[in-house]
Amino acid sequence: MTWSIDVSPFFPWTVIAILAVPAVLLALALLAARMRGAVVRSLALAALVLALLNPVILREERDPLKSVVAVVVDRSQSQTIGERTAQTDAAVEEIRRNLAAFPQFEVRTIDARSGGEGDATTALFGALRDGLRDVSPARVGGAIMVTDGQVHDIPENAGALGFDAPVHALVTGRPNEFDRRLDLVTAPRFALVDQPQTLTFRVVEEGEGASTNPVEVQVFLNGDLVERRNAVPGQDTNVQITLPRAGKNIVELSAARETREITPVNNRAIAVIDGIRENLRVLLVSGEPHAGERTWRNLLKSDAAVDLVHFTILRPPEKQDGTPINELSLIAFPTRELFVEKIEDFDLIIFDRYQRRGVLPTLYYDYIAQYVQNGGAMLIASGPEYAGPDSVANSPLSAILPALPTGEVDQRAFRPTLSELGRKHPVTRDLPGAGATPPDWSPWFRSIDVGETRGETVMTGPDGKPLLVLDRAGEGRVALLLSDQGWLWSRGFEGGGPHVPLFRRLAHWLMKEPQLEEEALDAEALGTDLTVTRHTIGDDPGPATVVTPSGRALQLPLTQGAAGEWRGTLNADELGLYQVANGDLRALANVGPVNPREYREAISTTQKLQPIADATRGSTRRLAEATGGVSVPRIVPVSGRADADGRDWIGLKTTEESVLRGVDRTPLFAGFLGLAVLLLALSATWYREGR
Repeated sequence: MTWSIDVSPFFPWTVIAILAVPAVLLALALLAARMRGAVVRSLALAALVLALLNPVILREERDPLKSVVAVVVDRSQSQTIGERTAQTDAAVEEIRRNLAAFPQFEVRTIDARSGGEGDATTALFGALRDGLRDVSPARVGGAIMVTDGQVHDIPENAGALGFDAPVHALVTGRPNEFDRRLDLVTAPRFALVDQPQTLTFRVVEEGEGASTNPVEVQVFLNGDLVERRNAVPGQDTNVQITLPRAGKNIVELSAARETREITPVNNRAIAVIDGIRENLRVLLVSGEPHAGERTWRNLLKSDAAVDLVHFTILRPPEKQDGTPINELSLIAFPTRELFVEKIEDFDLIIFDRYQRRGVLPTLYYDYIAQYVQNGGAMLIASGPEYAGPDSVANSPLSAILPALPTGEVDQRAFRPTLSELGRKHPVTRDLPGAGATPPDWSPWFRSIDVGETRGETVMTGPDGKPLLVLDRAGEGRVALLLSDQGWLWSRGFEGGGPHVPLFRRLAHWLMKEPQLEEEALDAEALGTDLTVTRHTIGDDPGPATVVTPSGRALQLPLTQGAAGEWRGTLNADELGLYQVANGDLRALANVGPVNPREYREAISTTQKLQPIADATRGSTRRLAEATGGVSVPRIVPVSGRADADGRDWIGLKTTEESVLRGVDRTPLFAGFLGLAVLLLALSATWYREGR
């Protein structure tokens, strides 16, 4: 309860001033003239003015407010190292028990987890600011932080906190810790496929027992071990890698573990490099001229990623009309240069309605077959020539062709249709118009009959006959299109068809683009979710095995989505590299920032928080020494700006803030009291004048 005096005038201040000023002047004149009764008359005038001001006595009833104490608990991933989680839980429980003995404190427990923009960080002060957002600065009694000391958002000065109260840090871990980590110094973000790239890394040892003895470092590319290196701690080491494919490639560096380390998690460093192919080189050889001769040329020329070399055989050697040899063509067909000397420079060879007419010696077909088996790619876009006696099927290429002709040509109109396998295959899956029955495509009018097929028939023609067959030959790939009518789609005949996506996918599948693999496993991190996608042309592939960054193995069920696609989603509660396996397939995905800051500095420390603790009259101390259990200091309430740090205690500020419950008002010049004062003043004046 508090007492105070206030005024509540009966009239506006202007009116009171008009009345009070003459009264004051009159009183001063009386006193200056030293007239008899001047003092009594002045007091009477003062009593009259006070009556107009109406002074009141206020009696306030207030309830004291509690000081708000924040207990900020570091729940970042570095707090899972060793005994830190157990130390944290024990310390928080003891702090709550101690604070419960002080009714003047309101306790708020704030869990702070890894977060931050662009990097995974321990942001304890951001969590503290959010937790006290609705508390006035005068009510904040202080903050107790239970952490390993690796805090990444420490303010530069105490003024940035927004309150004037002590900040105490109770640090987990032990003072004699040792840790080894691997830092990636430089790594390219993009790199050319099949071109060597240089990465620079550094092994760092910190804490008790750090040395300069060489450490073995293993280099993994997309999960496969490619090199071992010895690196001296503290020195930069270079390693060269060559990307085998376009798209995302993950390079993982792993340093050997030391038995005294507090954690092996930061012994790894990751670089995600996007592989970029130089322009793909395609050799297109057109044989018999036909209406769709330029279909392949136009399609390949429109692809900026393709360098095209195109030759058209307009005149076979047996045609003799007397034309001089030097006038038969502008450029001679460089058969030896293309098919012997530089055949390995091409990523794909396309024969469009080509037949054996003596242009290529028989030995060259054998070179082409060897080129495919060694990793090359070949597409046969066949017409009636494929069924004739001069077919390329009657050459050494027959060993790698997925189907051989019967000699028959089917001239019936038909609509190309996806086979059951083709609905799952990435080359033909989801082609525009394929969902209708029959497909919403224009008809073709010719197909080549073949015998038994190898590989995968993804499109069928009349009576379910093979139309597009894909196969692997050794290390390479072969595609056989058993019709020359694809140009009808490109011309828009009766609505046309998806010739661009079909032929482009076909070309890129032949050139081994990873996005078009029939059997593939992909893993992608979307926020805190890890999405696993399994592409297959087979049946249910079963669950995927997911290995977390900490080494836990989890089984993730996969459910069927679109045809040939199975998916599963896992809530990723750890930052770092996840390994996913299904059958013989493996995939890698990094959740959160690459090489998060949370693990780059893992040794517990009291030094980082010491400046802010000193600036707020707080303290930093370890919860445990080299050996022994957790020791939590006593809590002592302090007032004002008193020191809040002692040998075995920490202080928290008590507030003087209160909340108003009610106010009693007692006027001094109201009722009998006011009447008595006025009568007394007038009587004194009358009495004085009567003498």
